[in-house]
Amino acid sequence: MTENQNPIGFGIMGCAEIARKVSRAIHLAPNATLVAVASRSIHKAKQFAIKNKLSDNVKLYGSYDEMLDDPLVDAVYMPLPTSLHVKWAVIAARKGKHLLLEKPTALDVKMFDEMLKACESNQLQFMDASMWYHHPRTAKMKELILNLELFGHVKVIHSSSSYHGTTQFLENDIRVKPDLDALGALGDAGWYCIGAILWTMNQKLPTTVAALPSTIRNSAGVILSCNASLYWDEEETVATFYCSFISHETMDLSVCGSNGSLHVEDFIIPYEENCATFSFTSGAKFVDMHIGWNVKPQEVQVATQLPQEGMMIQEFSRLVKGIKDLGLQPDTKWAETSRVTQLVLDAVKNSIDNGYKAIQMYTTKLDV
Repeated sequence: MTENQNPIGFGIMGCAEIARKVSRAIHLAPNATLVAVASRSIHKAKQFAIKNKLSDNVKLYGSYDEMLDDPLVDAVYMPLPTSLHVKWAVIAARKGKHLLLEKPTALDVKMFDEMLKACESNQLQFMDASMWYHHPRTAKMKELILNLELFGHVKVIHSSSSYHGTTQFLENDIRVKPDLDALGALGDAGWYCIGAILWTMNQKLPTTVAALPSTIRNSAGVILSCNASLYWDEEETVATFYCSFISHETMDLSVCGSNGSLHVEDFIIPYEENCATFSFTSGAKFVDMHIGWNVKPQEVQVATQLPQEGMMIQEFSRLVKGIKDLGLQPDTKWAETSRVTQLVLDAVKNSIDNGYKAIQMYTTKLDV
């Protein structure tokens, strides 16, 4: 049976702007098909369909419940405001729908665990929609980082995710509204930074997390910009990140080991869909009299036939198909990746709210 036979049927729950990108990704993935779109009103669903030139075969619903009752919907992509995730994720899971959830996954790990329990109880695949994990460049970077001879032990990591929001964005976007996305820039942009740092450290939680006293909030108390540091005692590794709605666009990840270093400027969204690059240096030293370097960074190029969001849909659909057709168990890797990211995000928020105190990390709880 070829991959594109009996494709996984997707329903999109919510017509957020990011849903346009995922709708296209579902169309591009060979093992997925879009069967339904739901919004709070049928008018919004119809407008989404027109804007994205959807097939007449895609069903349009004016309520989320109606779509979740559709037997042709195997999986749901959910780009709703974070405050609504728990309610609708649990309902979707109880109705047997596999869940691709937009980040940040939840307002805190307790809510995350409620969603995850519902998925686990119903043998459903969970994944958050962080697309960059699925680009083949990401696997190539990890291959080099794990090469002890070329890279050595990871010592320093820095990541940043920022963009300068317009006046309209900073006043009206759901990401600056405390009742919709109360985590603000920490949840929206910081999720990527924390995820990249933990990816580098093989999803191992840091020993200590501390926000730096530079947090900027809007008048409603939502975070517009913040910094934090993470530390691993055993490895003697330190990481820092910066996330913001009020700075120029950045999507940086820098990793420095004892023997090598790696830098990528566009890790969240590659500059180009079909090819992505990063710089890698190993064994660099100053030459005589410190007038230059003995080696220059190597530019590594990695091509891909599908854009990274298409790769994400393809992988998610492959996992769902294994559960649905072959009786396989859900792959817990993705839930575990999301959960540790959520735990560290919670720790940063805790540190900010408690006067920038250092937070000692544990596997199941946070402690001030």
